Amino acid sequence: MSRYAVAVEYDGSAYSGWQTQQSLRTIQRFVESALSGVADERVDVVCAGRTDSGVHARWQIAHFDTNVIRPMRGWVMGANTELPRDISLVWARPVPLHFHARYSAEARTYRYLVLNRTARSALAEKRAAVIFKPLDHARMAEAAAHLCGHYDFSAFRSSECQSNSPIRRVEHLSVERVGEWVIIEATANAFLHHMMRNIAGLLIEVGKGEAPPSWALEVRQGLDRTKGAPTAPAEGLYFWDVRYPEAFKLPGAPQPSGASHPSVASHPSVASHPSGRRGLRSIIIPGLN
Repeated sequence: MSRYAVAVEYDGSAYSGWQTQQSLRTIQRFVESALSGVADERVDVVCAGRTDSGVHARWQIAHFDTNVIRPMRGWVMGANTELPRDISLVWARPVPLHFHARYSAEARTYRYLVLNRTARSALAEKRAAVIFKPLDHARMAEAAAHLCGHYDFSAFRSSECQSNSPIRRVEHLSVERVGEWVIIEATANAFLHHMMRNIAGLLIEVGKGEAPPSWALEVRQGLDRTKGAPTAPAEGLYFWDVRYPEAFKLPGAPQPSGASHPSVASHPSVASHPSGRRGLRSIIIPGLN
């Protein structure tokens, strides 16, 4: 028996999330079907972080076990031949049997993309949240500072969350503006159900001027989800990256040369926004140049 890790990217617009559910289109179902075709036997995959309906991924990591030997290129190209165009394997690597895509991860990163302008977008439809009212990203960043650290995030978890503990360690939470785009990025050891979308919802309310930046602290300390902001739409959320111990020697998510801040590093295929400050490269819409 051998274990392999794969990186998967997908546009989640047409899917009911990652996890297999009876009679529903899910990412897991398509990935397992494609890999099973390459292996000519049943393959079950486990991912680093399950995503909800409509949520996208740039660097989702999953693992699977098989008795079949195939070249790494064979796993990738064979699976991509069977996968829909909005799901793609990026690479495959052999990993030790004690590697686990979920439990071996040290941290996960999500990005929330907001297109902040007065007109809707044909190109960003289902790929970003569109907020028509001007957002003050400096106020949003000030609020975000209250959510960095090792805290009880009960006020940011959904009622459907099945985690045994609401305690999470957020090691990074930033808000950047690049032209019409506002980019919220968070890195934590793990995320509660809807945690990132609830954080984004609160920061957006602060950015609109509906609440002061200190409201983030009040909500976090209150531990009451009903006192927070509405959950931000799924289409703005991307599973952006996942970090593992160096011993596993897995490729890291691509980082562009000249990025001025780690929170605005992007995939090489993503366009730079012309209005960004010199050296700043930011994701706009993955795969859309």
